[in-house]
Amino acid sequence: MASIEKRTRNGRISYSVRYRDPAGHSRRKVFDRKVDAARWLAENEATRNRGAWVDPAAGRDRLSEWAERWFSSTVALRPGTRRTYRLLLDHQVLPHFGGAPLASIDPLAVHEWQAGLVAAGLSPSRIRNAAQVLGQILDAAVAGGRLHRNPAQGLRRPRIVEREMTFLSAAELERLASQVADPYGVLVRFLGWTGLRIGEAAALRVGRLDLLGRRVEVVEAATEVNGRLAWGPTKTGERRTVPLPRFLAEQLGAYLADRPHSPNDLVFGMPQGGPLRASKWGERYFHPAVAAAGLPEGLRVHDLRHTAASLAIRENASVKIVQAMLGHRSATQTLDRYGHLYPSDLDALAERLDRAHAAATAAEGWPRRPPATQKARSMTWPCGGGGETRTPVPRRRSRDSPSAAAG
Repeated sequence: MASIEKRTRNGRISYSVRYRDPAGHSRRKVFDRKVDAARWLAENEATRNRGAWVDPAAGRDRLSEWAERWFSSTVALRPGTRRTYRLLLDHQVLPHFGGAPLASIDPLAVHEWQAGLVAAGLSPSRIRNAAQVLGQILDAAVAGGRLHRNPAQGLRRPRIVEREMTFLSAAELERLASQVADPYGVLVRFLGWTGLRIGEAAALRVGRLDLLGRRVEVVEAATEVNGRLAWGPTKTGERRTVPLPRFLAEQLGAYLADRPHSPNDLVFGMPQGGPLRASKWGERYFHPAVAAAGLPEGLRVHDLRHTAASLAIRENASVKIVQAMLGHRSATQTLDRYGHLYPSDLDALAERLDRAHAAATAAEGWPRRPPATQKARSMTWPCGGGGETRTPVPRRRSRDSPSAAAG
C-alpha cells in the first residue's frame, strides 16, 4: 500500500512517498512539499493501473544514447533518407538535446527548441523533418520503457510553402536540349518527355529499353550519398513502365549505336566513363545550357520531371495515366502536384453537360410553356339583404397575437 511519510532532518521537512512497482519491489521518492508528493503518488498509481508505468530511473538515459540506437534501426531505409536523418541528428537534434536525460524533456522544452530553429532561419521543411526525427527517437524511448509518453506528440509544426514548379513548353525543352553539349541532348529530351527522376535515368540499363515497343521499364535508382553512388529501388519501391514517343525511341537507338549496348550496360554515363553523376552533370552541362537557352536561372534538373507531367496533361492524359507515368503512389498525390494544370477540363465538362441537357430537352419537347397564372377569382357572398357582394380582405395578424408569435 502506498503512503506518504513526513520526515524532519536538521530542521528541514520533507515528504517521502513509499510505493511498490509492478514487480512488487518497494520504492521511495522524496519531495519538499506534501502537495507535490500527493500529486505524484496519484499520477504514479494511475499510470501503474493503466499498465503504462515506467521506472523513474529509466528516464535518466541520455537522449544521445537512444538517438544512436534509433538510427542503427533505420538501416533498411533508402541511403539518401538515412543521410538526411544523420544530418538532422548532428546539426539540429543532438546539439540541443544530446546530453539531456530523457525524463527531463517535456513538451515545453520541445516547443522552445522548435521556436529556436524558426528564429535561426531554418526552412519550414527542415524544421518539420528535424521534429519528425526527434519524435521518432522519443517514440523509441516510449517503446523501450524509458518514457511513458512522447513529449513531442501533438507538436504543431511550421507550415511548408511548396516551391513553385517550373514547366517548360515543348519548344523551350527542345531549345534547352539543343544547347546541351553532346551527347546529352538526348538525355534532356528523355527526362523532359518521360518524367524519370535523374537517379532513375542514371541507373537505367539497356536491357530495360524496348525501342521497338517504345517502352522503358523503371526498376532502380542511383542516388549520390556523401560523394558515393547508392544503388537501390525507386523512391516508391515499385517498378513501372513508361511510354516513349516515337522520335525519342529513334534518337535513343541512334545514341546507343556508337556505345556499349549489351543488356547490362548503363544507358547514360559520364564522358570519361562510369555512371552518371547527377551533381557533376548538372554543374558541367545542364546549368550552362539553361543560361545559353535563355531559360529561368533557377531551373533545376528535377523541373524536367514537372515538364513531362505538364506536356502529358496538355495532350489530355488522364490523372491515372500521369500517376502511372511518374510512379506516384496514388492519384491523390498526382492531383496535389499537378491538379492546377487541368483547368480546361472544367470548361469542357460544362460544355458536355450543356449538350446533354439540350439533347434531353429536345427529345422530350422541352421546355414546355409553364401554365398561365390564373388570376384569383373574387370570392363574393351576399351582404345584407340588398343582394350586394363583398370581396374578403385578408386579415393582418397583430404583432402581439399568439398566432403571430408562433409563426
